[in-house]
Amino acid sequence: MRSSLTLVGTLWAFLSLVTAVASSTSYFLPYWLFGSQLGKPVSFSTFRRCNYPVRGEGHSLIMVEECGRYASFSAIPSLAWQMCTVVTGAGCALLLLVALAAVLGCCMEELISRMMGRCMGAAQFVGGLLISSGCALYPLGWNSPEIMQTCGNVSNQFRLGTCRLGWAYYCAGGGAAAAMLICTWLSCFAGRNPKPVMLAESIMRNTNSYAMELDHCLKP
Repeated sequence: MRSSLTLVGTLWAFLSLVTAVASSTSYFLPYWLFGSQLGKPVSFSTFRRCNYPVRGEGHSLIMVEECGRYASFSAIPSLAWQMCTVVTGAGCALLLLVALAAVLGCCMEELISRMMGRCMGAAQFVGGLLISSGCALYPLGWNSPEIMQTCGNVSNQFRLGTCRLGWAYYCAGGGAAAAMLICTWLSCFAGRNPKPVMLAESIMRNTNSYAMELDHCLKP
């Protein structure tokens, strides 16, 4: 089975898949920010949290040690984090779509031309830019009451207080940077064919080829 990608294109497809999976996995994991509350470790992403306080008997606060997403979009602690959730999610979806098409290009002939590869690289740049924008928006939500309670009541925008950034935040940012810089550049050399081939034309060509082979086999 012939690929529509060059050797560089195959490397591009692999890196596209890696960066998309890294960014998307980091997006869903609640390990962007680490802190503590009531003596228990607490972690956040943009729309998920691990360990949260609830009112127990006698109106005392107790920590529930489990992870989950916020009950609704409006329950996300700050407007900045709401925007970060939408922007980062859109960027991850775009990177995943490009990665899927790139992987299919490894298995299907004439699927990705040089022009198509460059267009996909531009889409990767936009996806990485969206995720990077989400990472830049994230510190704007550190002044919300919920985050301040976790960060020693001294956190503010771009000031962590007693909290620290988690590995998922760096992984998301690193995946976005790799998509913008490395994958976008490699996409310029990904396609094997200089011009795109219409899907219908490719199907008709293959159909005619199979028909000729069948006719040749049936001749006495």
